[in-house]
Amino acid sequence: MKRRHFFSLAAAPAGLPAQQPALQRAARGMAPLKITSVETLLIRTRLGEPKVEMPPVGAATGGLGLMNRLDHASPTRASATQAVLVRITTDQGLIGWGECHAPSAPRVHQAVIRDQFGPVLLGQDARQVEPLWERLYSTERVRGYSTGSYTEALAGVDLALWDILGQYAGLPVYQLLGGAYRKRIPTYASLGGPTPEELRANAAKLASEGFQAVKMGLSKGAGTSDLARVAAAAEAMRGKGQVMVDSLAGYKLYDAVKVGRELDRLGNIGWWEDALLPEDLEGFSKLADALDTPLCAGEELCNRFQFRDLLRAKAADIVNPDICRAGGITETRRIAALADVHGAMWSPHISTGTALYVAASMHLAAATPNLLISEGGGALAGPLGNRLLKQPMSFGGGYIDVPERPGIGVEFDPQALAAVTDR
Repeated sequence: MKRRHFFSLAAAPAGLPAQQPALQRAARGMAPLKITSVETLLIRTRLGEPKVEMPPVGAATGGLGLMNRLDHASPTRASATQAVLVRITTDQGLIGWGECHAPSAPRVHQAVIRDQFGPVLLGQDARQVEPLWERLYSTERVRGYSTGSYTEALAGVDLALWDILGQYAGLPVYQLLGGAYRKRIPTYASLGGPTPEELRANAAKLASEGFQAVKMGLSKGAGTSDLARVAAAAEAMRGKGQVMVDSLAGYKLYDAVKVGRELDRLGNIGWWEDALLPEDLEGFSKLADALDTPLCAGEELCNRFQFRDLLRAKAADIVNPDICRAGGITETRRIAALADVHGAMWSPHISTGTALYVAASMHLAAATPNLLISEGGGALAGPLGNRLLKQPMSFGGGYIDVPERPGIGVEFDPQALAAVTDR
C-alpha cells in the first residue's frame, strides 16, 4: 500500500463504511468480517533511527557502601519515544487500530506481526477475538516464546481486533466487556525533583491540580536513594493524598526490608513498586510479609501464568500489568480477574506510547471491579497524546474519561500521524 493511501485511511470509520450491504449481512450473522490486511506503522517523536543506550558492562548502581553493586535493573533507553501501531482491515471496510509497547526495538515487533502473525490472521473472521488470541499465542508456545516483544506484538493485534468488534457492534469496548463500573478513571501523576525542597513544591502543585496520588523514584537510578526525598513528598501530600514509590528492582531482600520499614513509618505511602528483581518471587513474598506498606509488581510480566504464580505466592498486594505488553485487552482482562480472585487490586501500567494505548487501558479499567488507579495522568498531554487525534480525549484533575465512541474510540488525524511516522 502506498504511503499516501495509508494515511488517507488513518482514521477509523465514524459510521458504517461504504460497503454497507456486506456489513449488514455480517451483522445478521450471514458473513464473517474477513481480515484482508495486517499492517504496522512505526512512529517516533524524533524521526530517524534513535540512539539506544544501556549502562556499560560492569556498571554499578552507585549507592553507598554495600549498596554499590552490579546494576542488573537498568533497561535500554532510546533517544526518542517509539511505538508500533497495528492496522487491521476487513473485507467490509472496517479498520481496527492497535498498539504494541516497543520502546527500544520496534522493528522486532513489526517482524513478528509481518512474518508470524499476519499469515495466520489473513482470511480469518475478525470477530473471533479470543480464539484468534489463543491461535496467535500458540504459534510459538512450544518453542518458549510467551513474553517480551512477542506478547507486545500480540497486544497490538488484539487491540485492533477489539477495535473492529466495537465498531461492528456500534459499541465502545467497555460495553463489550460487560459494562462500566465507572466512566472516569482516577490517575496518578509522576513526581520529580532532585531535592527534597523541589519534590515538596512539585507534590503540592500536583495536589492543587486535583491529583490524590503521585509516584516518584527511590533507588531508581543513581542519586535517588535518599529517603529524605520520599519523606518530603509524603509530607507535602499528607491530608491531600498519597505517594507511591517505584524502585525498578533497586534492592535485595535484606536491604529492602530495612528501607520498607522506613516507608512504613512515613504512613501515607500508597504502594512500593518493583522493590526487587522480577525473578525474585520468593523475595517478594517475604518482603510482603515483613511490611505494612502495600507492594506493587507486574509491569515486567507478560501473561496470566506469570501473574498466577505471583498472586498465589501472595507476593504483591497490587498488580500493574501493561495492556500493550501483556497481550492486550484479552490477556490483561484475565490477569485482572485473577487478581480479583486473590483479593488483589490492579492498576494499568501505561508507559511510552500514544493516546490509543491510554484509551484501551481506560476501557478495561472501566470494566473491572478491582481497579485501583491508573498510570497515565499526563500522557495525553505528551507528543503522542491528544495531538495525534481528531477529537481529544478528556482528562484533567486526576481523571481520564473513558471514550464513548464505538470500538476503542480514538480517531487519528492523518496529518498528525504522518508527522511522526518513520518509514
